[in-house]
Formats: sequence, structure tokens, C-alpha cells
Amino acid sequence: MSVTAARPDPTRRKLLGCLAAATAPLIIPSRLLGKDAPSNKITLGFIGVGSHGISRNLGTFLNQPDARVIAVCDARKSSAAKAKQTVDQHSRSTNCLVYQDFREVIARTDIDAIVISTPDHWHVPMSLAALRAGKDVFCEKPSLTITEGRELVDEVAKRNAVFQWGLEDRSLIKYHRLAGWVRSGMIGTLKTVEVTLPHNRPYPKESPAQVPRDLDWNLWLGPAPFHPYTKNRTHPQHWRMIRDYSGGVITDWGSHLVDTAQIGAAMEHSGPIEITGTCDIPDPATSESSVPYNSKVRYRYANGVEISVAEGEVDIRFVGSDGWVRCKGWNGEWSASNRDILRNDTFPESARFWPLPPIEHRDFLDAMKSRGKPAYHVEAGHRLCTTLHLGHLAARSGRKIRWNPESETFADGDTESVKSPIYRREARDWEAGHHD
Repeated sequence: MSVTAARPDPTRRKLLGCLAAATAPLIIPSRLLGKDAPSNKITLGFIGVGSHGISRNLGTFLNQPDARVIAVCDARKSSAAKAKQTVDQHSRSTNCLVYQDFREVIARTDIDAIVISTPDHWHVPMSLAALRAGKDVFCEKPSLTITEGRELVDEVAKRNAVFQWGLEDRSLIKYHRLAGWVRSGMIGTLKTVEVTLPHNRPYPKESPAQVPRDLDWNLWLGPAPFHPYTKNRTHPQHWRMIRDYSGGVITDWGSHLVDTAQIGAAMEHSGPIEITGTCDIPDPATSESSVPYNSKVRYRYANGVEISVAEGEVDIRFVGSDGWVRCKGWNGEWSASNRDILRNDTFPESARFWPLPPIEHRDFLDAMKSRGKPAYHVEAGHRLCTTLHLGHLAARSGRKIRWNPESETFADGDTESVKSPIYRREARDWEAGHHD
């Protein structure tokens, strides 16, 4: 359902046609001609414009000179209206259209790419719909299951589309150099990586409440099982603790730090072969949450490296045979066993380390133009999310998982867990007998 009915900006051809037909001279603003003409810009439609969707993604894309936002959408009308106001103030026009149903945005033929900043359970379904409509896609991380992640990779390849996960770490110098020092052998042979994520925090049980008038609750739920609306369920701190919508801190913050850990270990194109973990499970009688907390996960890789993930204060530390390097805090302070390591700002070719890309939004637009792969292309994100989902499964079950990253199957050959459409089925089938 469209909320407003403003018309799109006129094309350059129509403007010039009007000029030729006019009987009196007209002055055309320079911003409508040449390289800055609307017809020369990449048109974007935004789905999900909550706090992160506006502050991180909408704000950054608006500042790219070759991007033009022409539609915004949110299941909550007030959020979409706020996003439109942001776009209109930036573009000095009122032509950005507002929608509540994302399908109307995807159906528009004048949109080149879709930007998705919804809760996790909508990431892949919306991305698939946009790809099948011929759009390129920029989507927030992570996926919700291993199965849907592989489906997304296959769809991007089938469509020859550009897909970028909305994850900034590969364009942050703190993590780029951290992984580069390790890949270059500056701490000797890598032995372990210690990753610490923020604490998950379960939330108390809530009674059903009246759905706000500006929220389409069924549309917000989408592919998730129906649940009565509760007051705080749509807040990011709450929905991230509900398994129908998210995997909690392991898949949220883990998307950041575990990616750098795997890159430093030169395992970003593969994955772990053995996963163990423990956690606490919220009590459904007293808590609205269903995502594990106090999680501790250990990954072992084919090259012998082990990555441990626990909850506490944000931190990542690489330990090698000849020393260690660390970044404490989010995008925080470096330290090392030998401070001379920190003075290195270039890496040898033997490290096979990528150039530092621009911010992920710029990287996406450049990839659209070149039809190449952005830094966080679809396969990279799927490999990372698979690692995180396996960690979640190991922590919840408390048992050892053996995984084959090449075939993307459990090492005993069971594929039913991976083919299952929802995470609970993944866990149930695996626990039925495919473990130590």
C-alpha cells in the first residue's frame, strides 16, 4: 500500500523536450544536467528504515554523488515517513515515495538496487525477491539459517547480480591491518584467536499488547511463525534475542569479529571442521527470549588454528608462535607483543591480502558499475554466517559438531540438517543422532 503519491523526478529527456517546446527561455539547474543528472545516477529503494537503516545506510548512500534514493519502505509508517523527510531534506525535493509493503518497492522498474535493513529473518527472503526482479542488492548481515544462505549464493550467481552484505569491517583499517599482520607472519605461525563479543541479555516475559496503528504486524513477522504483538518485540535489543528473527550476539557481533578472525587464519573461504560450545538457555516461562546467552564456542580449522568465542567486552587477539596482536574494543586500540609490528602498514604479496576497500556503500556502487565483486560479496557472507550458525548450534546442544566446509554437510554425511527450512529443524535433526 503506497502512502504517498508524489511523482518521480522528470527524466533529462523530458526536461529537454519541454525546453525545446517552450516559447520563452527557461533556466535548467545545473544539478539536472551533465554527470549529476538524475538519469546518470544509480537509483535505490530502501526497505527497513529503523535506526540503523537511516543512520548508517540511508545517510551514507545519500552522501554518494552517484546514488539517488527514490523510495523508502517500512512496516512501520512513522519510520518510513522519517526516512522520507531525511531524503527530501538532502535532495531538496519531495519526490521520494513512501511505502509500507516492500513488494511495491521491488516491483518498481525505475529502481536499480534494493537496500535492506530489516530484522534478520527478512534478509534473505527480501533479497531473493529483489534479485528475481532484476535488482542488485545491498543487505544487512546476517542470514538466519545455513540453508537459505546457500540458496542466496546460488540465486546471485544465476542472475549475475551484484550483492553486498552490509558489513563494514573489511573497510576498517584497524581490522584490515590486524589480519594483515597475522597473514604476513609477523607473529609467527598462528595458533589461536580469542574473540570476545558483548553479552547477550535475555528479556522478561511480556503480555500481548495492542498493535500500534502505524505498524503492519503481519508484514513485520513475514516468514516467521505468528506471535501476538508485545510492546518491545520489535526493538533490536529484543528481536535479536528471539530465535525466530535472529541468532543473537553470535550472529550479530560475531559477523564482525569472527570474520576478521577467519581472515587472519586464512580460512575465510572455507570454515571450521569441528565446533564445540556451551551456553545458558532462557527460561520460556519467564523470558521472552529464546537465543542462548553466556555462550562459549570453540572452532577448530583444517590448518590447526583454533578460534574461541565468548561473551564479555569486545576484543580480538591473535596468538602465534612468535607473539601476539590485539584490537581491544570495537574498532579500538591496537596492541602487540612487539610494538614494531604495529609500525608495518604494508603487506607482502605472499600474504595474498586484499587492498583496503572504501566504505561498504561506496564499494557496492563501484561493483554495480564494474559488475565485479564487492569486498563482502555473497559467498563471503555465507561462509561467515555458516560458521556462526554452527557455533550457535554447538552452544545450544553442548555437543561436538563435525563439519565438512567443502561439501557444506555434517561430516557424517547428513545433509537433512542443512536442507531444513528453519533453524529448529536443523538442531532437531542433528541432535537425533549425528553427534559424538
